[in-house]
Amino acid sequence: MSRLLAWFDWLPPSLASTLLLCAAALIALLFSRLITEALPRLPGLKRIASIHETIARLRNHVRLLLMIVAASAALPAATGFAPSTSAFLGHFFAFAFIMTIGFGLIKAFRFGTDKYLERIGNRAGVDDITVRSHKTQIRILRRLIEITVGVITVGAALMVFESVRQYGVSLFASAGAASLVVGLSARPALSNLIAGIQIAITQPIRMEDMLILNGDWAFVEEINATYVVLRTWDRRRYIVPIAYFLENPFQNWTHSSPSLIGSLFLWLDYQTPVDEVRRIFNEELAKAPNWDKDMSSVGCQVADSNAQVISIRLIAGAKDAGGMWNLCCDLRERMLKRLREELPQSLPRGRTAIVPGTPEEPAWPDSLLSPPINHPMSGGQYSGPDIRPKA
Repeated sequence: MSRLLAWFDWLPPSLASTLLLCAAALIALLFSRLITEALPRLPGLKRIASIHETIARLRNHVRLLLMIVAASAALPAATGFAPSTSAFLGHFFAFAFIMTIGFGLIKAFRFGTDKYLERIGNRAGVDDITVRSHKTQIRILRRLIEITVGVITVGAALMVFESVRQYGVSLFASAGAASLVVGLSARPALSNLIAGIQIAITQPIRMEDMLILNGDWAFVEEINATYVVLRTWDRRRYIVPIAYFLENPFQNWTHSSPSLIGSLFLWLDYQTPVDEVRRIFNEELAKAPNWDKDMSSVGCQVADSNAQVISIRLIAGAKDAGGMWNLCCDLRERMLKRLREELPQSLPRGRTAIVPGTPEEPAWPDSLLSPPINHPMSGGQYSGPDIRPKA
């Protein structure tokens, strides 16, 4: 470095020292470029994709770190600076070194977790629940670790300067009422951070889980250190504190399995042949593209009745929440079409009869009685039993 400084003897001492530091940083930059460009081309490493991705992700941090180390190593040879300037540059290089190391570790940790999640997602035989479970744990713990490492890095870097270190010591030494106020004011943030750790361990919610919140269907889009972002079906977003999911009950429709059972109700007339409705339902269910083909979850039952109609409940399974909704809508449309075409007597009707004053008198007028029904299967009038009231 002294020989390099001799090349700039014809310049003012401060400028010569500045050029010396710049030259040392430039040499380190060229050396780092040589390493990062030549390392992936080695015969044994040329075909390893992870080596190329790691170098591409951390290239800038490595180059900056080598430049800082080279400049700080050349600082003792830069005799053209005043003692105060040299001390400031030494502190600045130490500050930059700590910041580069800290945030480089954060970036390397994020890259490693992303590769782990990608490998889990591409592994054959791993179900969706396992993938979302790992994704939830990694993302929550990663954010907590990044915050912790970031705070420690910034704190350690600032403590390099004497004035900041004295200020920090005097600030943390006051453990009276000020510490109590700070603790109380930070309680919501701390409770959310602790809740994030609990959710990462117990996992009441996971990434892409479907929840019911305020009557809305919502999918878990992001799980941050202190809040959760929920995406509704119409692309609205709920921003919910993460502690909410430990303090309040909520519905998680995909906690154990993404498959769901959908149900729909048909309100039909009392003359409905339920066996025929069940046959039509099985035929149309076999044509539904969103059905999961699980016969154990299929059902067609008379669920309720009142003075006018009966209620038939139809249930079937689907692979996920979106498929369940589409399956219910599709089956409802198919069933109504078949009932109109084949069982029109099953559609709800209102009946009115005028009862005569004496048993000998017929009901009047006869036109108010329920008219016969044209049945398409027979091509003529309804041939079933006469349900009109007798005089």
